[in-house]
Amino acid sequence: MTSPQSSFAKKRLAIILAGGIAGVIVGLAGVYGIATLTRNAGGDTACRPAVDLAKKLAPFARGEVAAVNVAKGPLRLPNLTLQDATGKPLTLEHWRGRTVLLNLWATWCVPCRKEMPALDALEQRLGGPGFEVVAINIDTRDADKPKAWLKEVGVQKLAYYADPTASTFQDLKSVGRAFGMPTTLLVDPHGCEIATIAGPAEWASGDAIKLIKAALGS
Repeated sequence: MTSPQSSFAKKRLAIILAGGIAGVIVGLAGVYGIATLTRNAGGDTACRPAVDLAKKLAPFARGEVAAVNVAKGPLRLPNLTLQDATGKPLTLEHWRGRTVLLNLWATWCVPCRKEMPALDALEQRLGGPGFEVVAINIDTRDADKPKAWLKEVGVQKLAYYADPTASTFQDLKSVGRAFGMPTTLLVDPHGCEIATIAGPAEWASGDAIKLIKAALGS
């Protein structure tokens, strides 16, 4: 026959063990939760060179590109998904090894209409093996409309890229880099943020040319 004291001791031991297991679970959740948060916050050490470059670019964020915000901490951008003019799927990984000026635009975005020719001119001026202006259309209806729109505004040099799901906008928003249109980011060859700007800029201006050239080390 089990004594009341023995029964109480067993129950107490069970409670202690359960508490210990729960503590371990909570602790692990905390560790992994913090690790995930760190990754989402862009704590990638491989992106530190981009931050160093951003510091050097800060003096060039003036005049027509004064609204450009250089990176203050390391941030590897999500591997954005999009497609080219033929519908071929691409991701941001496609541009590894090249510096990219990534721009999100839409036909319903009034500032985009003025900005797009300037982006086209920038691509014509500096586009090449080491740099590309990657302008991604995020219209979710009528795939032919954006292409016709680009012709209307006189775009000739920009390659056509689109994301009819608009997931690129949501992915950038998830890391605090997209809240309106247009949104533009300067991305290093490793997929790390160098700078970002919310809203339009005169990308064909002398100020913009100097900024991009500084990013390219030329």
